[in-house]
Amino acid sequence: MKCKSTGVQGRGVLVDLEKHYKHERKIVGYNELLEALDDQTATVRPGDLLCLYTGFADLILSMNKQPDGEVLANSCAVLDGRDERLLQWITDSGIVAICADNFAVEACPAREGSGDSFPGLPLHNHCLFKLGIHLGELWYFAELAAWLRTNNRSSFFLTAPPLRLPGAVGSPATPVATV
Repeated sequence: MKCKSTGVQGRGVLVDLEKHYKHERKIVGYNELLEALDDQTATVRPGDLLCLYTGFADLILSMNKQPDGEVLANSCAVLDGRDERLLQWITDSGIVAICADNFAVEACPAREGSGDSFPGLPLHNHCLFKLGIHLGELWYFAELAAWLRTNNRSSFFLTAPPLRLPGAVGSPATPVATV
């Protein structure tokens, strides 16, 4: 039996968090995300791929193959996976993916949860296991973000097929934006 490999494809919406926070470490919850969307006059529709540009990948690349873990751990915006309003917005929005230029999309480690047991990465738990929403990490958005800023846009066509790795259990995507 041959395995098929498919990717995700559709309308991408880039939220330019780097524009708001530069390389400052910022835990972004529901209010901050909606404020950024409103500031960009961006609309998220069911079926969209939500892309978060934080500048994190740019920061890594600027370190010339000598990454400083301390600097990276304390830089750039990340989503607050414990923000219940944010998780509900993700559910209600109907998005099919969240892709970010950082290494986990959400703050890692997450804020302490309540109760005796809780997921270490609550946004991952919510998206992957409860909703089936794809998560993309360490994507490179700098050139796309610059083009979208210049042209006062936030949406584009996104194709993200997996890298073909026969026999592997997972695969990085090889995304391409069309504007």
